[in-house]
Amino acid sequence: MRALFAALLLGLTVAVQADSFNRVVRHEWEEFKFSHNKTYDGDDEEAYRLKVFVENNLKIVEHNNRFAQGLESFIMKINRFSDMTSQEVVNTMNGFLGNPNGKREGATFIGVDDDVPLPETVDWREKGAVTPVKDQGRCGSCWAFSATGGLEGQHFRKTGKLVSLSEQNLMDCSRSYGNGGCYGGAIDVSFKYIKENGGIDTEESYPYTGKHHSCAFKRADVGADDVGFVDLPFGNEDALKKAVATIGPISTAVDASLATFHLYDKGIYAAKSCSILTLDHSVLVVGYGSEGGKDYWLVKNSWGKPWGEKGYIKMARNMDNMCGISSAASYPLV
Repeated sequence: MRALFAALLLGLTVAVQADSFNRVVRHEWEEFKFSHNKTYDGDDEEAYRLKVFVENNLKIVEHNNRFAQGLESFIMKINRFSDMTSQEVVNTMNGFLGNPNGKREGATFIGVDDDVPLPETVDWREKGAVTPVKDQGRCGSCWAFSATGGLEGQHFRKTGKLVSLSEQNLMDCSRSYGNGGCYGGAIDVSFKYIKENGGIDTEESYPYTGKHHSCAFKRADVGADDVGFVDLPFGNEDALKKAVATIGPISTAVDASLATFHLYDKGIYAAKSCSILTLDHSVLVVGYGSEGGKDYWLVKNSWGKPWGEKGYIKMARNMDNMCGISSAASYPLV
């Protein structure tokens, strides 16, 4: 009798716990949909998205528990990508098409001598060289945002004026150079287009839509131009540090294929399974520093301010070229 009672009590406890868990999940799910304005095509689609959401939430909890134990250097959170698989995020958002292994056409980087002291920390936001965080939307146009960010910084350093430049201009008008709008593109190719086109329009005159249109470039609306570009040596973090310290914000690309990147919240991002060769997402390095004894790169993303640390991510520095941060770095000449 006691055994039967114990079994019934255990079953009841499990049922109560399951009901409680389902209530929590359902509450978080409804909150997530409301916060991110999510709607789905029918019950089957929503059921699938809920399944993905729960799986991602479990990853977040497990990862953050490891962080609490001192086993991770960053934490994760629920964000707009929480109802998407990693591959879906990559297919939608990550559009870098450059080849770090291929021949690069830019001028060779000649940095300051090794005995020239560099600042311990750099943050080009504080110097006025970085525009506010932008949002590429559901479009693989990261390459355009990285390119405009690099040129915005160099134009500021030359003129003292910070001008937000048009990613849409690059999306619509550089297809003959191999760029594909929402389907991806390359940073250096974008600098080449800007040079040969005689400039790029301002964001104000040619606003971003995240969709493909006919080219509407107007020479009267040019906000900046370049005369070429410089490629930093592959995988050389010392060269990247010199460039960030002495040149300004540097365009680059990383392997951003993992859920840990997509669901990043704060801290110094480090992922052992990151590739230094298979790069898929373009970003902008705007500084560097150290935190809690760990070195980091300060990286501007183009996934809006709610993502990460107000739109930024700190990526591990001096850790074997983490995620290829220095594999395809470049900047425009102005």
